[in-house]
Amino acid sequence: MNRRAGMKAWDVQELGAVSAISYGYTESASSEPVGPRFLRITDIQDDHVDWDTVPYCKIQSVDLPKYRLAGGDIVFARTGATTGKSFLVTDPPEAVFASYLIRLRLIEKKLLPQFVYLFFQTPAYWKSIKDGSTGSAQGGFNATKLGALSVPIPPILEQRRIVGILDEAFDGIAAAKANAEKNLQNARALFESHLQAVFTKRREGWVETTLGDVCQFENGDRGKNYPNREEYVESGMPWINTGHIQPDGTLSQSEMNFISREKYESLRSGKIQPGDLVYCLRGATLGKTALVDPFTVGAVASSLVIIRPSDSLDRRFLYYFLTSPLGQGLIKLYDNGAAQPNLGAKSVAKYKISLPSLAEQAVIVRKLSALAAETQRLESIFRQKLAALDALKKSLLDQAFTGVL
Repeated sequence: MNRRAGMKAWDVQELGAVSAISYGYTESASSEPVGPRFLRITDIQDDHVDWDTVPYCKIQSVDLPKYRLAGGDIVFARTGATTGKSFLVTDPPEAVFASYLIRLRLIEKKLLPQFVYLFFQTPAYWKSIKDGSTGSAQGGFNATKLGALSVPIPPILEQRRIVGILDEAFDGIAAAKANAEKNLQNARALFESHLQAVFTKRREGWVETTLGDVCQFENGDRGKNYPNREEYVESGMPWINTGHIQPDGTLSQSEMNFISREKYESLRSGKIQPGDLVYCLRGATLGKTALVDPFTVGAVASSLVIIRPSDSLDRRFLYYFLTSPLGQGLIKLYDNGAAQPNLGAKSVAKYKISLPSLAEQAVIVRKLSALAAETQRLESIFRQKLAALDALKKSLLDQAFTGVL
């Protein structure tokens, strides 16, 4: 039988007609066992909840039945960056759900919770979430909108068949993704181990010095002429910040900000030259490093410092040192420990580095560059595999809910 023809027997109902939909409980979480477990959006990671790490909350016994979770419930993130993310509850401990979650409990006995949970992963569902999210920049999706979503309801035997096929297929996809992610991690770890070996082994003839002895440092201009967003122009002189630093150690051309030449000329410091490196001094990107390639002129924001190596230091050798586990580890020695971690150029200048001759630096750089290129090639392959597996999952879901599977 043609599966699409079989879809004619499928019913279609709004979720509000086949389920009870309710908002979660408002209370503070507690690490102490003061009541039931208190499931929040952040406790749902990769379609899994580790109930042992879920906190507790206080709740009156009269309110507990209203918010208690049961097997077959589906909870749904209604706000923030994870809007639309769902989780099928199975064999929960004594637990209630928090206010930023919506619970969907099926009342239609001819509808399997597992089938509805799969529906919540389909491309069509996610399009509905995207189209219906409202509110702040983070978006949101309320219980009324969730209840208005239409869900296909095939015969119960067809639901079981689809659930069985997809569960088996998704188990295989999950195993393949785990393997690809492990390979991706191994490729990175292998390169980092080579970097670590280069910069930690003591070799004959290498001279220990500090970056301040072999580099010049130049901060961005923090004065009255510091550019603001309103002064950005469509094209002009590059205005470089931490967001422009790419994983391969270059600066983004497609996402670069620009300032006028007049504004550039008014800056007293922080102007790049060919051969410079830029180094992040603060925040979550502390220690990010890039060669100024492909740019030859431009200026840096105050979150970056320019590092200008002397003639005794190969710039790519310095780049590999700063991005190595040893170089990244030096950050902890000089970080000021504030809530917003940051360094000063004077602290970076104190970093100790052992230097071989320029000729030996060049040999090391060639070897590391070749290894980096091979690592990037492998990472690209593994990322393509991960993307293909995600696409396969979406395709299977689409087929299942359009009667093709």
